[in-house]
Amino acid sequence: MSTTPDLPILIAGGGIGGLAAAIGLAQKGLKSIVMERAAKLGEIGAGIQLGPNAFHAFDYLGVGDAAREIAVYIDNLRLMDAIDGTEITRIPLDDAFRARFKNPYAVIHRGDLHAVFLKACEAHPLVSLRTSAEVVDYEQDGTTVTATLKDGERVTGSLLIGADGLWSNVRKKVVGDGAPRVSGHTTYRSVIQTKDMPEDLRWNAATLWAGPKCHIVHYPLRGWELFNLVVTYHNDAPSPEAGVPVSHDEVRKGFEHVAPVAREIIERGESWKRWVLCDRDPVDNWIDGRVVLLGDAAHPTMQYFAQGACMAMEDAVALAHILGDGDDDTDIALKRYQDLRNLRTARVQLQSREIGQHIYHPGGAHAALRNTIMRAKSPTDWYDTVAWLYGSTGLEGAVGA
Repeated sequence: MSTTPDLPILIAGGGIGGLAAAIGLAQKGLKSIVMERAAKLGEIGAGIQLGPNAFHAFDYLGVGDAAREIAVYIDNLRLMDAIDGTEITRIPLDDAFRARFKNPYAVIHRGDLHAVFLKACEAHPLVSLRTSAEVVDYEQDGTTVTATLKDGERVTGSLLIGADGLWSNVRKKVVGDGAPRVSGHTTYRSVIQTKDMPEDLRWNAATLWAGPKCHIVHYPLRGWELFNLVVTYHNDAPSPEAGVPVSHDEVRKGFEHVAPVAREIIERGESWKRWVLCDRDPVDNWIDGRVVLLGDAAHPTMQYFAQGACMAMEDAVALAHILGDGDDDTDIALKRYQDLRNLRTARVQLQSREIGQHIYHPGGAHAALRNTIMRAKSPTDWYDTVAWLYGSTGLEGAVGA
């Protein structure tokens, strides 16, 4: 099974993963059509964190300079105890960190990062972008794959990449594992002006306040114009939701037991929106003939590792690299991609759940044990712990420190 060079590669989904795949393929001389279900290309949400592995991906995909210009470079990752208000530990992101991992750690507005990829795609003649074009099905004949859109239109290409997110229509046919797993954890997001953040908490850090069955995260965005606020608590929500406006009282409800300093952060939030967190168990097959999955369509993860977008970009790097080689038949190339990415992303999926349980949300003796263990770690200890993740380029399938 070989590629059909005169046909484009079809990409279902115009989020960060889909656009990263398109620009990666374009740099290898491969044309693509990105088909996005929404009427306009864009991203909802607020801030995301970017480990050094994200910058490796930016550079490979040719958007490193543009991404660096709009990122905010923070000084530390700080872990605070939301019950007594004390610092548990911090990981310095200074010269020693950058020397170890060859790149910085930063935060960025999700919409701004999406815009970097969108601009690159719009400027490249090998990328075609379509909106109001939801891929709902596909069929293949051994040499081509044809995507069926919601309006009945059929689009034929040499491959189909399912980058259509948590509720991927492409995954339904490739894997067929039903609806995502609902975690019962609900996240509320707000973005506020920096002047509205308590002055003594305007830290140049990605800060996590960890409490029993709840946590608060905040960090600066857009050149310190804004602060991103993300708060989560366990409320046994029964069904998925995304971006639902909610009252301030609903957000407060999950944090009545935390220290006043942590509650004050929540009081500064405004225009809160609610997401019920979902993920899936890892699977070992993302391929159906000429169809392959990428990003959340392949390996949706909880937020606790702050690696969802980073993993999607690494996928794009790996897939573009392997398809761009042109040395393998398509079936061999897709299998190489899957083998390269499968265990690494599975570790992120599974460990994200464990981090939520053992670092973000424990209480009592469990939390005291966390504090004791984490306070004993030196910066070098922390760097060793995350080396498997942050030290990767996405091209070596790293799964262990």
